[in-house]
Amino acid sequence: MELEARTSILPGIGACMATAYVGNAIGEHVPSLGGGFISIILGIVLGNTVLRGEVFERGKSFSESNLLSYSIVLLGGTMSFQAVMDIGPSGVLFIAVQMTATILAAFFIGRKLGFSENFSLLMASGNAVCGSSAIGATAPVIDADDEDKSNSITVVNITGTVLMLILPLLAESLFSLETYRTSSLIGGVLQSVGQVIASGSMVNEEVKSLSTIFKIVRIIFLVFVVIGYSAFKSRGKGEEKLQGSGFGFSNIKLPWYIVGFFITCSMFTAGIISEEVSETLSFISGKLEVVALAGIGMKVNLNSLLSQGGKISVYAASVGVFQVLLAAVLIFILF
Repeated sequence: MELEARTSILPGIGACMATAYVGNAIGEHVPSLGGGFISIILGIVLGNTVLRGEVFERGKSFSESNLLSYSIVLLGGTMSFQAVMDIGPSGVLFIAVQMTATILAAFFIGRKLGFSENFSLLMASGNAVCGSSAIGATAPVIDADDEDKSNSITVVNITGTVLMLILPLLAESLFSLETYRTSSLIGGVLQSVGQVIASGSMVNEEVKSLSTIFKIVRIIFLVFVVIGYSAFKSRGKGEEKLQGSGFGFSNIKLPWYIVGFFITCSMFTAGIISEEVSETLSFISGKLEVVALAGIGMKVNLNSLLSQGGKISVYAASVGVFQVLLAAVLIFILF
């Protein structure tokens, strides 16, 4: 990163850090809400008013994505593989059914509403797997254009932002915030890792950690989604067309922070990372996370949220409602 690029992110990072500091300070006096939740709300308010200038944008984006990624990698150094396996076979089955049904439903709804095949596929992968990262991974496989890609990323992120705030309240009503069921709802439905961490933080640390594990398993399943999309787009084409479609394992790129998470998790499991170091990593991860949550709040564009067209809003709402209803039913059946 060149000097000019480095300095250009400083105003936004500073704004996110200041917001996180205030959020944490308030959170100490209102522990039922917590610093993370307050930082998000402050970020939404400030990011759409006094801190909405272009000078803050690069730093907001850096805080939202990079700092959150670093936080996830460090989080791995606080968990053993036993903790990762805590979701159990029923948890994996829940994720597999939830993702498959979401992809099919999102594609079906999109086509019925008159959206293109590619846009519907991108909406399906973004909602089912991991938001922007899944859209970025599947777009080249289906030859989606930039407009479909950018529109789907926007709509999926808006849907996730709304659900991020709703799911903790719904979990309290349905499950009395029981850790496993609440974590499976948040980690099994929300679109991005940031939204999962933000929503889980609104409940407690246990839910935040377990819902993140549910989310990580969903991201690992991205491999199968990319393969499935390639097969779907190649249907009816000969072997030559299939080979010429550009698909290969090089098309499947898991986000780097997932690889980093498993490396640090392996190190902690093997004892390379001691308990003392793990506690330090947990502290740093938590601080980075709250700054990232402030950045997530600041990146919420209320004007964009309120100005979505009628048909696309119906599409987003329909998929979101389907995801939540299906997840609730599966949770009651499986857990």
